[in-house]
Amino acid sequence: MLKQLSAQDAQFLYTQTANNLTHIMGVYIYDPSTAPGGFVRFKDIIRHVESRVHTSPLFKRRLHRLPFDMDHPYWVEDEHFDIEAHMSHARLPEPGDWRQFCIAVARHFSKPMDMNRPLWDIYIIEGLDRIPGIPKGSFAMLHRVHHAAVDGASGAHAFVAMSDIDAKGTPAIAEPPPVEDLGDAPTSAETLSRAWSASMQSPVKFMNALMKMSPAIISAARKSIAEGGMTAGVPETRFNAPVGPHKMFDGTSVALADVAAIRKKVLGATVNDVVLTTVGGALRKYLAQHKELPKDSLVAVAPINLRGKGGKASKPGNQVSAMSVPVRSDLADPLARLAAIRDYTVEAKEAKAGVSARIMTDLSQHIPGATMAAVARLVTSERFAVRGTNLFISNVPGAQVPLYLAGAQLVTQHGMAPLANNMGLFVATPSYNGRIAFSIVSERAVMPDIAFFRECIEDSFADLMAAVPKSEKAKAATAEPKAVPKAKGATKAPAKVTRKPVAKGNATSKTQKK
Repeated sequence: MLKQLSAQDAQFLYTQTANNLTHIMGVYIYDPSTAPGGFVRFKDIIRHVESRVHTSPLFKRRLHRLPFDMDHPYWVEDEHFDIEAHMSHARLPEPGDWRQFCIAVARHFSKPMDMNRPLWDIYIIEGLDRIPGIPKGSFAMLHRVHHAAVDGASGAHAFVAMSDIDAKGTPAIAEPPPVEDLGDAPTSAETLSRAWSASMQSPVKFMNALMKMSPAIISAARKSIAEGGMTAGVPETRFNAPVGPHKMFDGTSVALADVAAIRKKVLGATVNDVVLTTVGGALRKYLAQHKELPKDSLVAVAPINLRGKGGKASKPGNQVSAMSVPVRSDLADPLARLAAIRDYTVEAKEAKAGVSARIMTDLSQHIPGATMAAVARLVTSERFAVRGTNLFISNVPGAQVPLYLAGAQLVTQHGMAPLANNMGLFVATPSYNGRIAFSIVSERAVMPDIAFFRECIEDSFADLMAAVPKSEKAKAATAEPKAVPKAKGATKAPAKVTRKPVAKGNATSKTQKK
């Protein structure tokens, strides 16, 4: 059975360039001391992954792309599939610290994938013994998948399906999906027939979809014109620049319990609101240090999962929408920033944020492949890319129980995703086992001091932890002091209590630099 990429999946192929590679990557660090014998060999990892390739069709299917992109590509079975061709390993160079690890991760992420094989690979890195907080003997697994094959939700599901819930090897997903036909390559006659049919039907289907959506489109167009166009409300920053091939990576993590405590400080705030607020505060600190803080708030694009609660993340492919959110980098008070973001996200849900990306996705389904490929390359090019946002922030919930691979326990994880011209910063925030990570992806010319931005995120989160809601401040200020009862027969006033001053250096503790 022929399986063709959807228009949304195909866009990630059409927009890929030498500087802007459109794959995503999970960064997972494992402690092998939990495995039988206390260690895990590379061949053990290969054997484990090979035992799970049946859990998702993405592992064994490759692209069949048509000449001149006359129609969207097809998925076909890779007749030469060899798992060892998708897996490699290396050791971290000296001194083997966090900085060296970040460099190795960024370099691997910056390399193009082999587009003639199934669109995934795994890179194992050993020698992490000098990274603070990481158990001795740990190894990292860098798992790349092309964005044409998965989105954040389906990619996370594929990873969980590859994992265990204990060191004994009990699969995290007990019942794997039924074996799916991977598809055969179409014949030349089938290709031409389907491409011709799609090209002839596309204008009619496109106009039908356009007529259905026209009220929303007209309304949004009027609003856009009135407010100044696509770049209205989006300040120009260092992140709105052409993106080069040399990507950068850094990251940190915080406890979900602390995120929950912050969320309770502002009524109705969500975990995602806290994430946006933390990043907004970090951007404020970072740009202020460089004397580049704009008067207006920076604007982030945040994805929306279109699958809904009943949707199946086990099905590969992209089913995402997005909305723009001001991260209120213009507000110095952390809780005022959180309240402002809470107010915006409550009102600016997908159906209320102008023309939603869902509508545009529906329309894109009916544009011929060759036309979409040409337009996609044009609008994302260095010359014509629109400044519609400053950065991308993605929050993908993960498993909240320990996961294992070949007996080794996963101790921490990060996520990486592609950049684009005029959007040179991506912050991914995957959560796992009681913690949420802030994974930073940028480009060398855009953010050469990425470690400093990581410190800004840590400081911004610390500010939120230390902030006291105004209602509690007011209660403390208006509380009447309790009367001190006089001792029987006493004639002297009670002695005045004096407090020792607290040294400034001990008032707050800065997060230790890695």
